[in-house]
Amino acid sequence: MVLTMVFLYLPIFLLVFLSFNNNKVATVWTGFSTHWFGVVFDNPNILRAARNSLLVACTATVLSTVFATMAALAMAGRAFRFQNVVNGLLGLPLLVPEIVTAVASLLFFLALGFELGLHTVMIAHVVFCIPFAYLPIRARLADMDPRLVEAASDLYASPWQAFRRVTLPLLAPGIFSGAMLAFIVSLDDFVITFFVAGPGATTLPVYIFGMVRTGITPEVNALASLLLMASMVFVGLSWWLGQRNRA
Repeated sequence: MVLTMVFLYLPIFLLVFLSFNNNKVATVWTGFSTHWFGVVFDNPNILRAARNSLLVACTATVLSTVFATMAALAMAGRAFRFQNVVNGLLGLPLLVPEIVTAVASLLFFLALGFELGLHTVMIAHVVFCIPFAYLPIRARLADMDPRLVEAASDLYASPWQAFRRVTLPLLAPGIFSGAMLAFIVSLDDFVITFFVAGPGATTLPVYIFGMVRTGITPEVNALASLLLMASMVFVGLSWWLGQRNRA
C-alpha cells in the first residue's frame, strides 16, 4: 500500500516542487523562484484558456446541478415504472469509459450538423457532470426525514411552499456539494473537451496538453500546480460539506 501511495503521489509532489525551479530546464533544480507563476499570469493565451475553462465549468455546474436536483427529487418521490432502470442510467456515465463518451458526443454533434466550439463543450460537460452532481444530492435526500414535508402539508403549506421552506434548505448542503464536485470535474476534464472543442474553445487542460507536446518547462509545471491547487480546494470543500451532512 505504501509503495502504491508513493507511486501515485510522489510525481505530483515533484511537479509542484519543480514549479518553483529557477532554471529554464524543468528537471534541473538550480534555486527557488516564483518567476514562472508570473509568466503564467502574463501569458494571454493561458488567460484566455482559463476564461474558457471557467465559463464552461460555471455553465456546466449550474445546469447539471439543476438537472441533478430535479432528477433526485423525482427519484425520491412516488415510485414509478422502470425507476431502477432510470436510476441506473443516471449513474451509467460514471462507468462508461470517458473516451467512449467523447467519441459518441463528437459523432452526435456532427450528425446534428453542429459546428464545434465552446457551446458544444458546454453541452457535453453538462451531460457528463449530471451524475457527479446527482449522487451527493440523492444521498442527502435519502437521509432526510419525509415526515418533515408531511408536517408542512398538515400545516396547509402548498407543495411549492413545502419545497421552498423545508426541502430546499435541508437539501442545500447536498446541492452545494454536488455543484462543487461537478465544477471540478468540468474544470479538469480533458478527453471530452479535446474531442468536442472547436477553434477558440481551448480550455486549460487542452492548453497544457499542447504545451507538453513541445516539452516540459517550469511554466507547464506552474500552470499544472495552479490547476491542482484549485482542484484540491473544491474537492476539499465538497468533502467537508459531505461530512457536515452526516453530522
